[in-house]
Amino acid sequence: MSLTRVRLRKFTAFADFSVDLSPGINVFVGRNGVGKTHLMKVCYAACEVATTGIGFGEKLVRVFRPRDLRLGRLVERQQGGQTATIEVARGNQRLVTRFATNMRDADDARTEGVEDWRDDSVQATFIPAEEVLADAPGHPVSDDFGDLHTDEIHADLLRRALRPLTPGGNPVQERLLRPLRPVLKGRVTNRNNQFFLDGHDGNLEFSLVAEGHRKIGLLWLLTRNGTLRNDSVLFWDEPETNLNPSVFGEVMETILELQRVGVQVFLATHDYVILKELDMRRHADDSISFHSLFRSEGSEEVRCNTVDDYSQIHPNSIAEAFDDLYYRTIRDLADPPA
Repeated sequence: MSLTRVRLRKFTAFADFSVDLSPGINVFVGRNGVGKTHLMKVCYAACEVATTGIGFGEKLVRVFRPRDLRLGRLVERQQGGQTATIEVARGNQRLVTRFATNMRDADDARTEGVEDWRDDSVQATFIPAEEVLADAPGHPVSDDFGDLHTDEIHADLLRRALRPLTPGGNPVQERLLRPLRPVLKGRVTNRNNQFFLDGHDGNLEFSLVAEGHRKIGLLWLLTRNGTLRNDSVLFWDEPETNLNPSVFGEVMETILELQRVGVQVFLATHDYVILKELDMRRHADDSISFHSLFRSEGSEEVRCNTVDDYSQIHPNSIAEAFDDLYYRTIRDLADPPA
């Protein structure tokens, strides 16, 4: 079952925030510092609670990695003691956790709804803005969180990428991968936990492959090994990072196809071309919600406007920046600077 709603109170950047989610694609836009990545990390942690034996508070610490691994540092910073509340819903199922500023141990968080939440497990994958496959050799992917020097999202992603490929593939995977084949121009292989791109240029270890191609190779791997399948969830933070805009269309076509086969997708982006490719390639029956996060005037609290039509996104700082650049270009062509 897809995630349907999130509410955050006194958590990091959020004083009192809620958003209803699409079962298909959810796109988060907004200026830096409004909490787009934090929102996706919360949803990812909730998915992991349904699949693993890890508590909600513990997984939040693992993916956010606050100083001294103190859960209480994720509470919104205000004078005096505060208590954060996180509520994630899947239809009638609700996972709720509460923790205070002075709370050190994640196990002390008061969490409700765990048993019902775990009745329906979900496979979630989080692709961060940083590329990680080139670091696979020697990267700690064990369950010993204390050995990790980064948040656990990177290790989780490597565990998923290292899964064996589905023998022979299947028609659904072939459909999903069709847009990526002309871009990747090869296939990704794993030898002793080191990734290679086998293509027209021979065998190239991933450390020698362009970072943009490594990102596309990761998407190829997660599809071919069955990680991205019906009823799974994909979180992708800034998919445009290190990708040439000329391939954005193929990547967004793959995202749309994933949604069509039952994958719930969360994207956070700052890129105009990503948004427009998604908008122009969508079909009438595709389910896409655009969530614009912004700070309200006066209180500076983070708010959200959700629309289903790209042209109705407001505020849209990405389009505003693009329009400003366009009009300045036209102005300079009409009246070149001296």
